[in-house]
Amino acid sequence: MEELNIRISGRAGRITLTRPKALNALSHQMALDLKAALDMWRDDPAVSLVIIDAEGDRAFCAGGDIAAVYQAGLKGDHQVGRDFFRDEYLMNATIADYPKPIVAFMQGFVMGGGVGIGGHAGHRIVGDTTRIAMPESNIGLIPDVGGTWLLSRAPGRIGEYLALTAGRMGPGDAIHAGFADSYLPEAEWPALIAELEQHGDATRIQGVTPPDSPLAARDLAAFGERHAPDIMAALQAAGDEEALKPMRRNSPLSMAAGLALVRAARGDRRMQESLSREYRYTYRATEQTDFLEGVRAQIIDKDRNPNWQADASPLAVDALLSPLGDDELTWEEI
Repeated sequence: MEELNIRISGRAGRITLTRPKALNALSHQMALDLKAALDMWRDDPAVSLVIIDAEGDRAFCAGGDIAAVYQAGLKGDHQVGRDFFRDEYLMNATIADYPKPIVAFMQGFVMGGGVGIGGHAGHRIVGDTTRIAMPESNIGLIPDVGGTWLLSRAPGRIGEYLALTAGRMGPGDAIHAGFADSYLPEAEWPALIAELEQHGDATRIQGVTPPDSPLAARDLAAFGERHAPDIMAALQAAGDEEALKPMRRNSPLSMAAGLALVRAARGDRRMQESLSREYRYTYRATEQTDFLEGVRAQIIDKDRNPNWQADASPLAVDALLSPLGDDELTWEEI
């Protein structure tokens, strides 16, 4: 079965993720095909805008399909992961820089790789079921797919909070944090899609008042501390058990590296800079980090009991985020 339904309808290029039973998890081939479709429509006068949506009501895209990356990494083949992440990031950057409007309709779970698709679109629509997160610290990875760019631009210390806790955002939080633009009840999405197809005019998107943002009212001052252990100590002193609980479970290395990446991204002028820095970690992930153990515990065996072993010291983080030389992710491709 095809994993994407790519077609032109009216004046719109349409890309629909068609793996609802797999929560529309993004495979390597999907990333390649999605980018190819956008490249094909870039200069096509028949396409005025692009609409990206997904089948099923449970998820727009719950993340990357990393089973092949995991299996290859166990066998000592680290190139499968490197190729997947590189091609995924090239697709993310294509969406972010696309010269025509891209409208993403994001229902249900929008996590990790799903944020890499919908989160960089020019018009990001959420509804009542939307739950957006960057949960990579839970599996020994870091917020990638341009996630550190988005997190770095969230108000206050929300970026650090989301990176370290893997917290989920409903529609109000997603708009407040800069991961979405418009709230519209999902029952109204088909009519809007039909209108966009007919007119090819993204200015017709009119959201309604979103729900409140609980995140906007939270005291996240502790997440301004320098290192993850300092943040946890401040949270302990403040009695913020809600934030501490997931951080005690997450990979110490992932939290340390994620914190460094979000803060570094605040100085970036283009998302591509953030992607290149993320790639330094993911390039090394199956060989030098806790990623394989995190995937085993959370996705393969599902015992939810990872045995984190990787060094989380500042020196280790610096080494993992150091340039890759000839393998550095560069941007001549787009």
